[in-house]
Amino acid sequence: MGNMKYFHYKNGQLYGDNVSLTKIAKLIGTPFYCYCANAIIDRCNELKEAFSDIDVLIAYALKANSNQAIISLIGKQGFGADIVSLGELERAKRANIDGKKIIFSGVGKSEEELERALNLDIFCFNIESEAELIRLNNIAKKMGKIAPVSVRINPDIDAKTHAKISTGKSENKFGIPYKDALNIYKKIADNKNLNAIGIDMHIGSQILDLKPFENAFTLMEQLIISLRNEGHNISHFDVGGGLGIAHGQDEKEPDIRQYAKIIRRLSKKLDIKIILEPGRWLVGNSGALITKVEYIKNGANKNFIIVNAGMNDLLRPTLYEAHHDIWPILEVKNHNKMTADIVGPICETGDYMAQARLLAKVEQNDLIAIMNAGAYGAVMASNYNSRGLVAEILIYNDRFDIIRERQNIDELIRADKVPNWIK
Repeated sequence: MGNMKYFHYKNGQLYGDNVSLTKIAKLIGTPFYCYCANAIIDRCNELKEAFSDIDVLIAYALKANSNQAIISLIGKQGFGADIVSLGELERAKRANIDGKKIIFSGVGKSEEELERALNLDIFCFNIESEAELIRLNNIAKKMGKIAPVSVRINPDIDAKTHAKISTGKSENKFGIPYKDALNIYKKIADNKNLNAIGIDMHIGSQILDLKPFENAFTLMEQLIISLRNEGHNISHFDVGGGLGIAHGQDEKEPDIRQYAKIIRRLSKKLDIKIILEPGRWLVGNSGALITKVEYIKNGANKNFIIVNAGMNDLLRPTLYEAHHDIWPILEVKNHNKMTADIVGPICETGDYMAQARLLAKVEQNDLIAIMNAGAYGAVMASNYNSRGLVAEILIYNDRFDIIRERQNIDELIRADKVPNWIK
């Protein structure tokens, strides 16, 4: 599924569903993120249908897009939440996600985070180290509770994705080495305030090839059988997330039905509940970042399109060398094109949205859309160069709502406190 179903040209202008993006820009200014609710709802339905005959809990990975409106929309589809911080835990609860559908992942859980999650009786803690196991057991003992846990196993599988979002190789910081799994589960069994109810893996993000999943699942299947033979009641297998989306015409998304087929075979063979943690796959294609062309600059060796969105608004191209398609808001009928870098106003050479991109020729004050920006866009934004966080918009059919107001300069400065001795 691409963007064209939800973002499309009508009467020469780019629309999100039935709303003109030019109209939104005139009302609230630029830059802004906009998301099409129907794109997210359709993805949820696609996932539910693919796994309809499997005992599955789909826990949305909040780190992809943690706006309360997005979490609430996904929660309304019956999904749970995969969280990695206290902030995400509180977001999930305030979006009315049942604690019994919350999975707590992440390598650095603090005492405060573990206590709060235990108080909320979440479904499971995904343990990432022996030290975390000891900490959780001590807190649960103090609180008179038994903590439900699974261990994240690192299968040392290369997911063939970007190095900064690969998580399942032996050199990555995540999980327990595969060879140590039997020993760590024995230690859990020896601790009275821990209950091992499952096993977990997550090999990376933006994975477009299903083969690494198959390889990892095969290894994990053998491990689950071995653990059960040792007397451990492994009742669920958390397969993580990681399914990628097509960010450009050269990328092809994995077939969700084929992915479900691989997991279905595993589920039936082991008679085990499956936990899914999709993030990017659910929301990535739903969003675009709308920005205005401030200047066209013809350099000595290249052309620059300078826009008013920067790397503080969308970090992915700088951090991951990620490709995002660039669409003009006004439909270009002729074939007048230019090759240019699309760059922002931040005082960094790394501040770019695209490099050496051939695209429809644009002029000063034109609007452009940076596509496939629904995941890891607004959530990774910062105030670098004292720039306020941009507005976020949710489009549903022919209406749109502001789901985060643009942050103004007064709000930004007011957060700082100057000591009296300086005054």
